[in-house]
Amino acid sequence: MLPTFLLSFAETTQPLIPPVTWAYAAFCVMVFFFLALDLGVFHRKAHAVTAKEAGIWTTVWVSMSLLFSLVVYLIYQNHWLDIGLNVPVIGKPGQTMTVDGRGAVGLYLAGYIVELSLSVDNLFVIALIFQFFAIPAKYQHRVLFWGILGALLMRGIMIGVGSVLINKVGWITYVFGGFLILTALKMAFTGHDDPNFEQNLFVRLVRKFVLVTPQYDGQRFLTRVTQPDGAVRRAATPLMLALVVVEFTDLVFAVDSIPAIFAITADPFIVVTSNVFAILGLRSMFFLLANMMGKFRFLKPALVVILMFVGVKMLLVHTPYKISTPISLSVIITVLIAGVAASILIPVKSKPSAPADHS
Repeated sequence: MLPTFLLSFAETTQPLIPPVTWAYAAFCVMVFFFLALDLGVFHRKAHAVTAKEAGIWTTVWVSMSLLFSLVVYLIYQNHWLDIGLNVPVIGKPGQTMTVDGRGAVGLYLAGYIVELSLSVDNLFVIALIFQFFAIPAKYQHRVLFWGILGALLMRGIMIGVGSVLINKVGWITYVFGGFLILTALKMAFTGHDDPNFEQNLFVRLVRKFVLVTPQYDGQRFLTRVTQPDGAVRRAATPLMLALVVVEFTDLVFAVDSIPAIFAITADPFIVVTSNVFAILGLRSMFFLLANMMGKFRFLKPALVVILMFVGVKMLLVHTPYKISTPISLSVIITVLIAGVAASILIPVKSKPSAPADHS
């Protein structure tokens, strides 16, 4: 039997490693296992991803994302590793609440759908990047793979910073909400027509400090070229330029989407897991939608409405009119379905052809 002072010390001493850390560690191991399996087994050899293959992988990733909601339910319902016991309250620094399994699933699904829908707009830009740099179809998956890996790292850092701000500074919710509304307005009045990615700051930096060759060397981002004087230098291939712009685009979209998820919940575990699953499904979704992106012309207006909605939701967090998670989830799903349905049901009006000149 331990002495009284030892029992008291054991009860008051915090563990060196918070219990929730093990949940993050297990989740990261699972994610990197899937990524290694993807690149090292299923896409070891460069090949053009077919619509059928993309459809299968999209189904796999979406199914895994939805199945993970069952894991979320069990974790929060049983409060394994103390998860769900001290969830930060949005807009009220220092205050926490307890979230049960049902509530956690609603937050996770709402966050996942918001992040996935906002990421779809990123796919349109990536398609333009591949077109601009003339990236062969068989090499596009490799660029996307490393682009997604970089996006995961960047979002992890931004989520950490966002969590600190949302839990320490009460008025930051108004900043995030206003930023989302401004982003929605910007998205509504700007397009992606004929961008010149050569003017991208990071592309110019690469060209300034690294020799760039127009030739490909298989799937390599870097290669070696022989100079006219016989010297051999390391050079970047067009794949590297495309990857740099993809990473920059991911960073820009992360700045928009991270505040959106914090409008749903301030729980770091749900924010991280919903973001990661949304990003992991983007690669296969890109190849599935690559040939159909022009048909979803009402998807962008739907994303504008969603951004406006979550921005307003965040602005109302301190008022009696704050919007609950079930209502948020219903509105987001309805708007998305409406955007897709309108794109399918309302065909694009063909431009009248010019009359023939018979003179």
